[in-house]
Amino acid sequence: MLVLAILAVVAGVIGIIGSLFPGIPGPPLSWVGVLLMYFYGRAGKGDPISTKLLIIWLAIVIVVAVVGYIIPSYTTKLTGGSKYASRGAIIGLFAGLFIPPVGMIVGSLLGAFLADFIFEDKGVWASFKASIGAFVGFMCTTGLNIICSGLMMYYIIAAF
Repeated sequence: MLVLAILAVVAGVIGIIGSLFPGIPGPPLSWVGVLLMYFYGRAGKGDPISTKLLIIWLAIVIVVAVVGYIIPSYTTKLTGGSKYASRGAIIGLFAGLFIPPVGMIVGSLLGAFLADFIFEDKGVWASFKASIGAFVGFMCTTGLNIICSGLMMYYIIAAF
């Protein structure tokens, strides 16, 4: 049964790391950690996590996942960016993964700027504004994921 607790902590840590890096589903992995601690507590080894708490966190993770797709698009459009700016930010972010964290930030900004500048034929200032919007959306989503995964990690450790 100790294996469940260890796997829960590993899932929680990977969930926090996944909140920082795109492509790794941070909050869902953290929720798996909470789920494992739920079973660990049911076996009488630690403080039990209630079924109600488990379901509430599942709902929160679903909402955060959905909102995570909406926020970057919204902030990009709010600053006058196009769908190309949103896609360019994501491509730039992935390209910047090789030089974390600076590469991710610069890649996201540069990707959104170049995509809007080239494909939408917008001027420098309009493309720059769009890149800032895409970046702000990415940072908001990342912050939301970190908070969500961090709080679930607290429950994982507290149930140990």
